[in-house]
Amino acid sequence: MAYSIEVKQLKPFPVAEFEVKVSGKTQTTHTVLVEENYFKKLTDGKITAEKLVHLSFEFLLDREPNTSILRRFDLREIMHYFPEYETEIVKMF
Repeated sequence: MAYSIEVKQLKPFPVAEFEVKVSGKTQTTHTVLVEENYFKKLTDGKITAEKLVHLSFEFLLDREPNTSILRRFDLREIMHYFPEYETEIVKMF
């Protein structure tokens, strides 16, 4: 299934907050928190935080439908469900 992902930053670092709207068969809205240190660890500043969140949703949507993704979570939590997240996300940029 093809999804459309829209990411909007609501709050800046040190703990950035994003609203993510995913359109597919069913539209869902998610709130994602990203700690600045975690962002730097994953990206080394090579991409924006918005792009990281977008790619993280692409990663999740390859593994589960948008209706199964938590409505509010910290980006670090992805590792609890998908241990390969950090390794795979850096390959996406």
